[in-house]
Amino acid sequence: MDSVVIQTDRIVIVGAGLGGLYAALSLAPRPVLMISPETLGTGASSAWAQGGVAAAIEAPDSPAAHARDTVRAGAGTVDPDVAARVTAAAADHIAGLSALGTPFDRDAEGHYVLSREAAHSMARVVRVQGDQAGHQIMRTLIDTVRATPSIQVIEGAMATTLEASGGAVTGVRVQSSADGGSEEICIRAPAVLLAGGGSAGLYALTTNPPRVRGQVIGMAARAGAMISDAEFVQFHPTAIDTGEDPAPLATEALRGEGAILVNRHGTRFMLDAHPDAELAPRDVVARAIFAQAQAGNRPMLDTRAALGARIKTQFPAVASACARAGIDPEVDPIPVSAAAHYHMGGIDTDARGRASLDGLWVCGEASATGLHGANRLASNGLLEALVYARTAAQDICDTRPAPAGDAPGAAPLAISFAPGGELPDPALVAELRRTMTAHVGVTRTESGLMQALQRIAAIEAQQPTCATLLNMTATATIITASALVRRESRGGHWREDFPHADPALAHRSHMTLQEALALRARAVEESQ
Repeated sequence: MDSVVIQTDRIVIVGAGLGGLYAALSLAPRPVLMISPETLGTGASSAWAQGGVAAAIEAPDSPAAHARDTVRAGAGTVDPDVAARVTAAAADHIAGLSALGTPFDRDAEGHYVLSREAAHSMARVVRVQGDQAGHQIMRTLIDTVRATPSIQVIEGAMATTLEASGGAVTGVRVQSSADGGSEEICIRAPAVLLAGGGSAGLYALTTNPPRVRGQVIGMAARAGAMISDAEFVQFHPTAIDTGEDPAPLATEALRGEGAILVNRHGTRFMLDAHPDAELAPRDVVARAIFAQAQAGNRPMLDTRAALGARIKTQFPAVASACARAGIDPEVDPIPVSAAAHYHMGGIDTDARGRASLDGLWVCGEASATGLHGANRLASNGLLEALVYARTAAQDICDTRPAPAGDAPGAAPLAISFAPGGELPDPALVAELRRTMTAHVGVTRTESGLMQALQRIAAIEAQQPTCATLLNMTATATIITASALVRRESRGGHWREDFPHADPALAHRSHMTLQEALALRARAVEESQ
């Protein structure tokens, strides 16, 4: 049955995390239609961000120093112009969020309380209630969006496919995100902005919300968009290892406050791993923790001496996660493991927020702007989402002028989903996640990556008409194929069979889905 087609002059935003909300407000009073799989704020990665927003806002810090740290952490593949532009804009966005009512932590004199996180040369992370930055920023933006008449939010809807013709995006297909699914509806619009999160949820051990499994990146890839830096997945070193899925996060700010990493023998193992010890770049700390776990040494984060009882008031999310597992961090170290956390790669995005397809813009974790390189600097994720949300909104307004007069296409849309459609088989999704963790995780090998491509192809073949599963397998395929092609170790990408960085490969990567599928077909052929 053909999809119902709805025409609108509203700008369609896919996703309702920080980037999507901020873009919608930046577009106002231009009419916007925001597509959110869940009630606003309940399923977005942004709301789970604990650290805060990195911004050089007080001397002796400077945007130039922030940019240098960003480039250094990115292990040779950061675009320095992007780093300079984003860090220069940071203070303005903090001021804007403060004006909207975000309750950033301040001292008695009214100055921002700044935290130092891994690979930063000084304290520059603006936070809220210790580890509540993402939640509080999102709450502020959601309240503002709810009060903005030009923004229509459709909750309980999930984008499945981009409508594209002649290299240009013309709209998006959506279906109900309820358990039963629905028939698809095609929404035709003058512009589509993708702000639907990253892909770390494709891994069995992850800190990402359950719905964030690379669907938006895969949707763009299936439409023909260029994907960049897909092999660079960041594994957060200190996910709280208590068996929850997703794994709760022990923010890096704890280590900035002096918490240390020890194993079950009480040995502080990071002292021998890197000169910066616990504040080494995330990839270094993640591999050290992974190695301890593989050796049966049970890595743990010890906050007792650094924070003591203060952890319960200054870091309430961490304290709550510990309490659920019967851990008292005032008395006991917190068991931790390295978990898929953030995708540095994504849809190739230029300085204006544009993807390679006309009519398509991207912001947030689904994008690959060149800011993060091979290893994202801590707390640059929310900053990038803010900067590119506003940038993309401005470019949309400049290139897609609103129709004159009271255009009927900008009227609120009445959307009603008919029963039917197809949702992914949970067993297949679980198998895909296990495959990614086993073979495309903290450490990788050629044989493991080839096995992963074979398994992804087999999973896809079992439900070949489910668009949402195809989005997941497309992203998984590109991550794996890009990791196979990069025969070196750099940042978040570590090849056991190529453990050193190759200076000739100190550049960004680019791959289409068709190129990745060709590599996958070769892997399948070699297995037969």
